[in-house]
Amino acid sequence: MRECLRCKTKMIENCSIKVEGGGYGIVMATDDKRLFANRIGKPKVAICPNCGEVSIYVENTKNLE
Repeated sequence: MRECLRCKTKMIENCSIKVEGGGYGIVMATDDKRLFANRIGKPKVAICPNCGEVSIYVENTKNLE
């Protein structure tokens, strides 16, 4: 359960990010010289239903090691 950092309300998790006008999506990666190096995974979003705060996170943190 994610809790909003602003108002402490339980957030709605597992939402996705959509980019309008392009079908490329968003990929998070660590800094490297290779083109598609060290992919971290698809970002997830949690949204606070009370104040509208948005939090972006990844579920599999093992890819950060």
